[in-house]
Parts: sequence; C-alpha cells; structure tokens
Amino acid sequence: MNPAVMKAGLETLYYTGAYRALAPIARGRGIIFMMHQVSRGAPPDFSPNYGLHLSPEFLGAAVKRIRARGFEIVSMDEALVRLASEDAAPFAVLTFDDGYRDNLKLAYPTLKALDCPFTVYVATALPDGSAELWWHAIEDVIATQDDIAFARDGGAERLPCRTIAEKAAAFQTLHEWLWWADEDRQRAFVRDLAQRYGVSLKALCERQAMSWEEVRELAADPIVTIGAHTVGHYALAKLDAARARAEIEDGAKALEAALGARPEHLAYPYGDPRAAGPREFEIAKELGFASAVTTRKGLLFNAHRAHVHALPRVALNGDYQSLRYVDLYLSGAPFAIFNKFRRLNVA
Repeated sequence: MNPAVMKAGLETLYYTGAYRALAPIARGRGIIFMMHQVSRGAPPDFSPNYGLHLSPEFLGAAVKRIRARGFEIVSMDEALVRLASEDAAPFAVLTFDDGYRDNLKLAYPTLKALDCPFTVYVATALPDGSAELWWHAIEDVIATQDDIAFARDGGAERLPCRTIAEKAAAFQTLHEWLWWADEDRQRAFVRDLAQRYGVSLKALCERQAMSWEEVRELAADPIVTIGAHTVGHYALAKLDAARARAEIEDGAKALEAALGARPEHLAYPYGDPRAAGPREFEIAKELGFASAVTTRKGLLFNAHRAHVHALPRVALNGDYQSLRYVDLYLSGAPFAIFNKFRRLNVA
C-alpha cells in the first residue's frame, strides 16, 4: 500500500477515535513488535532504508507508552506461556531482526535502563561477515553515482542518479526487481553491481553487523533472547525445500555453537507470504522451534495457540515515529481492518 495512503488511513482512525471503538474486538491477547535498526540524528536526504531505523529516544518513549496502556512487555518464552493461558492481561514482545551492531550499542542501553526484555533474531552470515546486505548495497551504489548501468531481462539499461528524486526512483526500480528475482540471481546481480561501483559487501557487512563477540556480549544479559534468522537471509519460500530447511537448521546450529544453547525461537527473513508460508511453518515445527514469527500484520489471539510457527508481528519503523501510531497498533484496529476482521492469516 502507498505510504501516504496508509498514513492517511491511520490518521483518520486516530483523530476520529474510531480505533477506540474497535479496540474491544481487535486488541486480542498480545502484540509482537518488529524492529531492525536504531540510530541517532536526522537521516541523509537520500536514505531509502530509513524505514528500518528508530531513534533511541522514540524506542524509549514507545516502551513507556506500551506499559502506560496496560501491556506488560515480556520475553518470547513468557509470551508463549501467556498465550496458552487464560490470563486476560495484555502483553507485548519487542523483537529486532538481522543482528545489527546498533542493537547492542543503542537499543540495548535504552532497553536495559527500562528493564525491558527483548529478542534479537540473528542471521548468522552477519556476525560471520559474509552477509550480502543487498538492500544496503544498492543504496550505497546509488548514493555515490550520477548514473548506473545494469542489465536485466537480456537488455542493457541506465538509471540516472544525479538528483535525490532520481536516486529514489533508481532505488525503487532496483529494489522492486531484486525482491521478485530468483534469490541466486539477486545475489549475483548485487555482487556484480557492487564490484563495478566500488562497494565492498564484506566491509558493508562488518560496518553494519555485530561480530560474534558482540552477539555473545548481548546474549549474556538475561533480558535478551537470541533467536534464529537463518544463515544467509534468503526468502525461504523462493528456495527448494531442502535448501530452505538447511538455511534454518544451519543458522540454529551456528548460534548453538557460538552461544552454547540452541535458539528456541525463529524469525523468517522478510516474513511476508512471498517469503514464508505453510511449508516453512511446518519446517520450523519439525526442527523443534518453540515459536516462529512472520511479518504478516496482526495481533495475537487465542487461535494462534495452534499456529505458534506463524505468529504475526507489527512493525515499528522510522516512517511512523509517533506515539499515536503506537496507540493505534496496541488497539489492533488497523490490522483488524487490513485483515478484514480475520484473526488468523496463515495460508
């Protein structure tokens, strides 16, 4: 959905007070928030991945607002206990995907000061230093060029990148195409593009991601749960079944080797229906994970007790850093409307 249309809809729900009327039927049992990165300062004029970022100040304010609205923030382990019980008290879970260094440097101090538990799902190629963070790579290429040359579908093309508007359009073109492309073709394209325009994928990964030492430092605090997020951050549904299973299992094994305990919880990379579906849910169950989370939008209801390997989440991101959005999300109203008042979306 167009972000401007989405925001207009949310603003209407908020300022008319309609979200309050819907809350009794839409709020459900609990909510799992999804985040990625935490950063300080205003973003550059060209920052197409800014939606992945929150400020530490907003993160802290969001925690306080969640608690003020009567939600207890709990670990993923405790969330499963609450979901299985008849306790009517609402709960929230905070999760971060991928394994970015700022989770340790900025999110952790903020949440530690508030005694707030949270989960970080680590794709193990990030601390290995081998992750191909293609969405960051194409941003870095476009940011430094006046135009870029590339080939897709058998034809040579050029994208102008002189102005901020041109850079934004170029990013949108490449991002959309790469998201739909075969996973191996996607990665090969980005490796070639980065090499031709002087962007080191290894240096990019090492700059953005926690090292294994830093993952262990974070994991040492009991308020932190480290979850699995595969190895190479591929859209699993676009891989064959054996490879998808290996991505999940090998990621869990790498975390167990590094941290001394097998992760109990999993997040599917990207996590929407194009990236994770019933096949992946069954693999996660077969591999013994206690839970697995998607990016399908929604809150938790009793019906999710039978679908703990397909749990929905709600994104907190840089484009929506206002506490009124937190209030809307906690009410469940936007997601009830989005899901046409269906409580389950696991197909």
